Amino acid sequence: MKKYIPYLFVLTAGIFWGSLGFFNRNLAVYGFTPKDIVLVRNFGGLVVMTVLFFFMDRSIFRIKLRHFPFFIGTGIISVVAFTLLYFTCQQHCSLAVSAILLYTSPVFVMVMSTLIWKDKITKQKLLALAVTLAGCVSVSGIIGGNLSVTFFGFITGIGSGFFYALYSIFGRFALEHYKPYTVTYYTFLCAGLTSLLVASPSKVISSLSISPAVPVLSVCLVLIGTVLPFILYTKGLAEVESGKAAILACMEPVSAALIGVIVFGEPMTMSVITGLMCILAAVYILH
Repeated sequence: MKKYIPYLFVLTAGIFWGSLGFFNRNLAVYGFTPKDIVLVRNFGGLVVMTVLFFFMDRSIFRIKLRHFPFFIGTGIISVVAFTLLYFTCQQHCSLAVSAILLYTSPVFVMVMSTLIWKDKITKQKLLALAVTLAGCVSVSGIIGGNLSVTFFGFITGIGSGFFYALYSIFGRFALEHYKPYTVTYYTFLCAGLTSLLVASPSKVISSLSISPAVPVLSVCLVLIGTVLPFILYTKGLAEVESGKAAILACMEPVSAALIGVIVFGEPMTMSVITGLMCILAAVYILH
C-alpha cells in the first residue's frame, strides 16, 4: 500500500483544488477581482507556510542561491501566471469550461517531459490521457451543447493550462535538489511577493471588512485551495512521474462539478457522471 500513498497525495490535491471556483465566485460577489484573489491566495499561502515551517522544520528555509531560478519558475512563471489567467477565465466562461481548458495541462506536461527528460510516451499514458480529456469534455457540457465560452476566455484558459503545466516541469528540476516542503515554500515566497505587485494590498485589506464572510472565504481559499493541495501535490510529485501526476490531478474538474451539485444544487447530469467515471478510469489505468 505504501507505493500508492504518493498517488493518493496527488489525487487529494486535485480534489482540494476543485474548491477554487467556489471561493473565487463567492469572493467576486464582494468585489474581488482576479488580481485581488491572486494576491489573497499567494501571499496568504506564503504567510501560512512561513509560520508553519518556522515551527515545524527551519531547515526547509535553506537553499543555494544558484537554484533560485527553479523557484522563479514554479512561483512566478507558473503559479502567478496560471492563477491570474485561470481566475480571469472563470469570469468569462463557466467553471466547468475553465476547468477543462486548465486541464489541457497534462498534454503540455507529457510533451515537455518527453523533450526534456526523454520520458517514454507509453500506450498506457496515451490511453489515460485520452480518457482524462474525454472526462473533462463530458463534465464541461460541450457534448450536451451547454458550453459557455468566449474567445478571450478560451485564450486565457489555454494559457492557464500551459503555465499550470510548467509547475510540474520546474518542480521536477527543484525536487532533484530539495525536499517537497522546501520547493513548496520557495514557490510561494516568489509567488506571494510578486502578487504584491500584481494587485493593491491596501484595497484587499480594506475589502476584508466588507462582510464577516470575506475573511472566512479568504482563509479557506488559502488553506483548503492553496496550502494543503500544493504541499500534497509537490510531495506526490517527488515520487510520481510528472506526466502521471498531471493526469491524476485531473480530479479537480470532477471535484468542482460535484461541489456545484452539492453546494449550489446543480443537477447531477449524465455528463457529470460520465466525466467522473472517465477520470476514475484514468486513475485506475495509471495505478
